[in-house]
Amino acid sequence: MVGLPSEDSSDSTYRVDSDDEGNNNNDISNNDDQRVYFVPFRWWKDAQDSTSSESDSKKGILYTATSGTSYAGPMKLINNIFNSDLAFNLRKEEESSLHNGENGEVGVSGRDYALVPGEMWLQALKWHSDAKVAAKGGKSFSAAEDDMADVYPLHLRLSIPRETNSLAVKISKKDNAVELFRRACKIFSIDSEQLRIWDFSGQTALYFVNERERFLKDSQRQSDQEILLELQVYGLSDSMKCREGRKDEMLGHPANCSSDAPVLSNGCNGTTNSNFGSTSASIFCGRSGEAGSLGLTGLQNLGNTCFMNSAIQCLAHTPKVVDYFLGDYTREISPDNPLGMKGEIASAFGDLLRKLWAPGATPVAPRTFKSKLACFAPQFSGFNQHDSQELLAFLLDGLHEDLNRVKSKPYVEMKDSEGRQDEEVADEYWQNHIARNDSIIVDVCQGQYKSTLVCPQCKKVSVTFDPFMYLSLPLPSTTSRTMTVTVISTDGTFQPAPFTITVPKSGKLEDLIQALSIACSLGADENLLVAEIYNHQIIRYLEELSDSLSLIRDDDTLVAYRLNKDIEKAPLVVFMHQQMEEQYMLGKLTSSWKTFGIPLVARLSNVVTGSDIHGLYLKLLNSFQTQAEDVLEDHDTSESTAVEAISLKEHDASSPTSNGIEKPRDANGVSALSEAELQLYITDDKGIVKESQILMAEAIPAPGMSRRLHVLVPWPEKYVKQYDTQLLGSLPQIFKSCFFAKRPQESVSLYKCLQAFLMEEPLGPEDMWYCPRCKEHRLASKKLDLWRLPEIVVIHLKRFSYNRFLKNKLETYVDFPIDNLDLSNYIGSRNGELSNRYMLYAVSNHYGSMGGGHYTAFVHHGGGQWYEFDDSHVFPISLEKIKTSAAYLLFYRRVVE
Repeated sequence: MVGLPSEDSSDSTYRVDSDDEGNNNNDISNNDDQRVYFVPFRWWKDAQDSTSSESDSKKGILYTATSGTSYAGPMKLINNIFNSDLAFNLRKEEESSLHNGENGEVGVSGRDYALVPGEMWLQALKWHSDAKVAAKGGKSFSAAEDDMADVYPLHLRLSIPRETNSLAVKISKKDNAVELFRRACKIFSIDSEQLRIWDFSGQTALYFVNERERFLKDSQRQSDQEILLELQVYGLSDSMKCREGRKDEMLGHPANCSSDAPVLSNGCNGTTNSNFGSTSASIFCGRSGEAGSLGLTGLQNLGNTCFMNSAIQCLAHTPKVVDYFLGDYTREISPDNPLGMKGEIASAFGDLLRKLWAPGATPVAPRTFKSKLACFAPQFSGFNQHDSQELLAFLLDGLHEDLNRVKSKPYVEMKDSEGRQDEEVADEYWQNHIARNDSIIVDVCQGQYKSTLVCPQCKKVSVTFDPFMYLSLPLPSTTSRTMTVTVISTDGTFQPAPFTITVPKSGKLEDLIQALSIACSLGADENLLVAEIYNHQIIRYLEELSDSLSLIRDDDTLVAYRLNKDIEKAPLVVFMHQQMEEQYMLGKLTSSWKTFGIPLVARLSNVVTGSDIHGLYLKLLNSFQTQAEDVLEDHDTSESTAVEAISLKEHDASSPTSNGIEKPRDANGVSALSEAELQLYITDDKGIVKESQILMAEAIPAPGMSRRLHVLVPWPEKYVKQYDTQLLGSLPQIFKSCFFAKRPQESVSLYKCLQAFLMEEPLGPEDMWYCPRCKEHRLASKKLDLWRLPEIVVIHLKRFSYNRFLKNKLETYVDFPIDNLDLSNYIGSRNGELSNRYMLYAVSNHYGSMGGGHYTAFVHHGGGQWYEFDDSHVFPISLEKIKTSAAYLLFYRRVVE
């Protein structure tokens, strides 16, 4: 805007296209810019305080935004937006109130703005540009030219109500593009926090004088006649958008943020929900969306980079770290440190943090930071999902080395405790540590714990004191595991039954067998043979009691056969079943034998002939027989039939049994399957090859080296219905989440996790300790204790577990303190006068499963308000929603007492 247009020149208002590269007014060297700029007050004041003396500082007129006659709160704002008008008043404050401190410190809230002439704007822009160049270490770049792209015009209609000391402002969609009107609704929202505008341009005062003179000359003139103004808005681009999906948690109804709906303040789109009347106080995305909210800036997702965004937001809101990087941190960069990243990680992170804390910042695309990250940590290159804790660990270590104040690290020899006092040894270790490591990360984030190792042979005790950057706490529920195993009898006395048991997660097969024996009431004369079933065949036997249970996956299917101990030295016979199935191949109906069901197992005791094998198999099928009404639906129930059945029963009863094995019968006493109708074949362990038929009167072949005889049994079609083949073929998996969908959510205290972390435990074979006294590697016991606590305590909840066969995420709800984490009972050293109480200020969350999921962050941003950072979207969240089962990284700061 060049001055104020006259009444008859409103249609020819001077307009500037900030995207026109050929416009000379975009040249920062042009000091003839007579337009009026609308900027964040803090941005302008920072430049003024550094370039002008107190005597040179220009006095401004303060206006406070209030609801006008056509504006009455949130509901009226909705109507105004639908009517393409946004209206409010700017009340001129009295001169005396500007100097008596009634307004407090100005520019603090992020809701104070300034109207400045073009010359002052250019001077402030140049000062900020020079500051950026200095922060870059003297590297030249077109910061000012980049900033010019952030200027856009906004048209307002002003009028002076009769006999008032205020300006009536109306912003219409007719005068502004849809996107610019959307931004105006966001900037000038006055429902949540006081909005103040300081006029340093003198234009509003001139307008008051001109309008009053005109009114005195023409008393018939309408006092509310409008004029059209054009402001150049800078530094207030749309910074935060209303996020779809979880807004319903805040509003109490489904979010509607479609791009076709009219836009409300704070970037949230309108909705036609009829419940707006009762939720008018909550229809906005929150104060985080208001322009100028320092530190409430989102990070764009570059493609599966939510893990990085979550960790960065937590670190970017860490006390002292923020102050450090907003100051002159470049003087401590150590580009020659061979353990560092040439200072590039620190520079990239510092630049990114400054952008996040810039006034009126828009969501930042962290491309430069990610590029530097990929250069020094190739595992984070590309666009795959990663672990936010792994990223945080690398970033903290990288920042430490890039900012290490020790340029030449001395050689330090670590000594054993040798019976000395813990305090003396701990101080010696810490002094040795900071002699080589001294940075802002060490100052703020590093603590010290005591590690005690005891040799199981010579009882040698070794005590060391090691630094830590974060605490990785196991969840107590990770120490146990739920497994479902099907138990099958080997004498046909009962049907297969699944049993669900709980075993140690790091346990052995011995633990599984012990728990399963109790669950199925195993007899003293019985034992269990555990096997894995796949594709209707036994693919492996689990017989080594010392085998780890981690070798068993959740989607495996296990059976346990109950065997008699008295004949445990007898060979095994494994029966596999086949039935005829029809299928279409190349347009023709064909029949073929298909394996089905669970293999049945028994001991070959007193079994010498083919007839014995037949009888043993029929005995195992006893528990699978169907009820009489299922198999005899078409049978004649006449008396003659009953007599015939009885005679058959008597005939069979008079027949000698083979080696004491009684032939099974159906519900009417009729022999279920006769030996003559069953043909048994010797086969391989997969049941594929029919080697030779087992004849009744002939001796069975001796089992091979495995002492297992595999027998294939093709079932006659007319007898398939006499047995429950579904029962014979169904097996549950070791663990299936749907089985336990209704179980109550596991809950554990954070203190319990800490106790599990500090508990003494034996080292595994892969972590054996070299005993200096025995001169051998030993399976020592290890005990950790906290000794020195840092200013910032980062706690990593170990929700993910990995091994060769198993990947798992634990959804346990961890009840962690927010206002008072007291570590006094877990600290070995008294830390001098330092407090051992901590307050939560940030959380990195992971939602979803191992294969994907999504990361967000919760951050405490002063004034008791929490915000959720979901990539580029930022909005307030209530305190009661901070604790969830998605919490992954917890950030605590020390409470000063």
